[in-house]
Amino acid sequence: MNTATTIPATAEAAVSRSPAQRAFRTAKIFIGAYGALSTAVLLTVVVLAATGHEVTSFMWGRSAGVLASAAVTYWLTVLAARGARWAYLRVRILSVVMPVAIVAIDLIPGALPVWFIAMQAVCALAIGATAFIANGSVLRAAFPKGR
Repeated sequence: MNTATTIPATAEAAVSRSPAQRAFRTAKIFIGAYGALSTAVLLTVVVLAATGHEVTSFMWGRSAGVLASAAVTYWLTVLAARGARWAYLRVRILSVVMPVAIVAIDLIPGALPVWFIAMQAVCALAIGATAFIANGSVLRAAFPKGR
């Protein structure tokens, strides 16, 4: 049997194929951008608070929570790229749920200033792009459903 055409039996072997690794690299870039943007939001809140501007506890919690979700999502993506199916499934879920949650909270009238909403919306775009990669055919093929 020609081993070059054999289908890998494990998720780890499937993920090591080049298209899956390219997809994970791209996902990591988007999640890294999500983290960088989330950091920028939190740092803006810190600077505003330090200079005496009004900053609500909701803004603190929201910006810290989004940054934490970026760190967790990146960690899960690294594990998924190494073949952990459970981590891949969580990346799929988080990459869909987070942008929806971010936008839904941004739509609460009067809860957040416009600049904060705009920065969070850009964060939502970055993690939302990850959803297309994580739920795409390349990665779904790398992690077939078990019986």
